[in-house]
Amino acid sequence: MTDWVRRSKRGGAIAIAPGDRVAYSKQWLHSTGQMTGDAPHARGTVTALEDLGSLRLAVVQWDTSGDLPDFPEKVNVKNLSRIHEGIILDRD
Repeated sequence: MTDWVRRSKRGGAIAIAPGDRVAYSKQWLHSTGQMTGDAPHARGTVTALEDLGSLRLAVVQWDTSGDLPDFPEKVNVKNLSRIHEGIILDRD
């Protein structure tokens, strides 16, 4: 099972939880062609989790410092990576 799959499962090894610092995942940035620009620099804190059918959404309070544009408040947890002590926990 890949990190990307485990990240979205409840109780997974690196499951996203309220209070976690997050960034968009490397896999998601690659899949959407956003390896440059603003999205790779987006950082935020998860304030809540919501289930929407089979999807799990993180409610993210994005950091507003700098000149970054607004990012969506709700993001599929599969598209996020946790940040721990300044290191993005995202592996291929």
